[in-house]
Amino acid sequence: MPFRAGLAGSVRKVVKVFWFFFSKKNTLSSLPQLLPRADVIRSSCRPIEENSSISQDDTSPAEFELYDLRVEVVGPSGGPIYCGARLGDFFDLHGEMLILPPGQGFSIYSLAALLPLLPAKQRAADPLDWMSTDAEVACPDPNCSTRFRISRTGRRRFLRSSVTAVKLPGAACA
Repeated sequence: MPFRAGLAGSVRKVVKVFWFFFSKKNTLSSLPQLLPRADVIRSSCRPIEENSSISQDDTSPAEFELYDLRVEVVGPSGGPIYCGARLGDFFDLHGEMLILPPGQGFSIYSLAALLPLLPAKQRAADPLDWMSTDAEVACPDPNCSTRFRISRTGRRRFLRSSVTAVKLPGAACA
C-alpha cells in the first residue's frame, strides 16, 4: 500500500504541472508555485566536512551519504565538437539536484549518456571496481572528440525521510 500511496501523490504532482502548461490563466511566473522550493530541498541534506572521517557506524540508520559530483567537458584541444559543448563547461550534482551555471546549457544527448553512471559514481565503491577509477565518458556522437570527466567534489549526508516515504523493512522510522 505505501507504494500506491506514493505513486498516487506523484501522479497528482504530474497532473498539476501538466494542467499548468495547458491552462490559459497561468503564466510562467506562477510555475515556481508548483515546484519544490530550493531552500526546502537543500535543508534535507548537509555537506560533510572535507577532513571528517565518517564510518558506516557513525551514520544514523535514518541517514545516508552520497558524493557530490562535477561533470566537466574535457577533450583534445582543437578536436571537432558537435554536441554544442565548450571545453570547461560543467554541471554539478548534489544528491538528485543537477545544477548548471547561469547561462550555460548541456546537450540532452550527452546528458542521456551520462545519467546512468551518475548514481553509481555518487556511492562508495570498492577501490578495485572500475567505477572507482574510470572517470571519463566519451560523447555519444562517434564523430565528436568531446569527453566528460566525472569528479567527486565532496560528500553530503541525507535524511532518508526527506527523500522517500517508504519505510525500511522492520524499522520504526523511515
